[in-house]
Amino acid sequence: MICRLSRLSLSRLSLAAACAAALLSAAPAMANTPCGGDFGAFLNGVADEARAKGLPDAAIRKTLGGAQIDRTVLARDRAQGVFKQDFLTFSKRSVSGYRLKHGAGNMKKFASTFARAEADYGVPAPVITAFWALETDFGAVQGDFNTVNALATLAHDCRRPQLFRPQLLATIEMVAHGDLDPARTTGAWAGEIGQVQMLPEDIIRFGKDGDGDNHVDLKNSAPDTILTAAGFIKSLGWRAGEPWLTEVKLPASLPWEKTGLNFDTTVGEWAKAGVTARDGRLPSANLPAALLMPQGYKGPAFLAYPNFRVYLEWNQSFIYTTTAAYLATRLAGASRYDPGNPDPGLSDAQMRQLQEKLAARGHDVGKIDGILGAGTRAAVRAEQLRLGIPADGWPTPALLSRF
Repeated sequence: MICRLSRLSLSRLSLAAACAAALLSAAPAMANTPCGGDFGAFLNGVADEARAKGLPDAAIRKTLGGAQIDRTVLARDRAQGVFKQDFLTFSKRSVSGYRLKHGAGNMKKFASTFARAEADYGVPAPVITAFWALETDFGAVQGDFNTVNALATLAHDCRRPQLFRPQLLATIEMVAHGDLDPARTTGAWAGEIGQVQMLPEDIIRFGKDGDGDNHVDLKNSAPDTILTAAGFIKSLGWRAGEPWLTEVKLPASLPWEKTGLNFDTTVGEWAKAGVTARDGRLPSANLPAALLMPQGYKGPAFLAYPNFRVYLEWNQSFIYTTTAAYLATRLAGASRYDPGNPDPGLSDAQMRQLQEKLAARGHDVGKIDGILGAGTRAAVRAEQLRLGIPADGWPTPALLSRF
């Protein structure tokens, strides 16, 4: 299971924040209900808000009656790990033989459900299966935190109540539907549930009963999981019938100013520059494409297409995103990537030193945290262009020595 709030804080919670802001503007009573303080009084305020939303008293009592503060959830929230693995390390561990074998088996076992998902939402089986694999190993590792306690704890805590309170209210709605048992339902420490780890609001909005039992059960039902994930992925902007990622071979020289995570260049323009598919052929020449080199131009290289943006909506970690998209290509039949021979990267201390030097030059790298995020990659590319060296966004000791 992926570190939960690293994803939530970057993508899911940004969506939740927008929804929460709308709710706050529409319902001043919610804004006036304080976080923190006496936990019982806090739960009473949540109950009042749930009643105002028309949720039944029985579901409110069942959900909130036994809710407790979970100190372990608070500890996890305060000590979130940061994502510092490089692409080769993370992808080699994540795209395992187990996941490829069981992914293929599940696509065959649930072929009719996957066919329905693609027909209804345009999302192909390998894309759904890759998320299913990375999030929980097909349901094997879903988390063991009581969902109600986790969400009540985070909603009561004054760090981000506007993000988690709506999820607690959505949990009450799930209880009213008979889709969540407050005493027994468990999941991630940040409140995500099920085999693709979704938040209660998303489950309510996109949940589909795939097995015909009149419930949406993402913990135990693969058909429910597949169809719900497909609907959610479509909502993030998936374009039916289009690819998402192709491994490519690079020529000796490139228009480096066009590389990076943008989609201003077409497949045809990259082809004219000498970029070729490592296996098979490139897609339509008119399709926008970004050239990605997650570990520099001497490592694996990919053309990413507009559907790759969906992966960035799911998780804004570039390494997780590229790995998930690559796993989907493997499940769709692509060969293992060519790892190449990339230059060594920087240690944590060296990365912080580089970020300090980039910031001193006027680049916006965000927090000096040793993480090769989007801001740092962009700054590295800018400096590489200035220095007249291949602008692949991969910081190396040789680059650091140039400052």
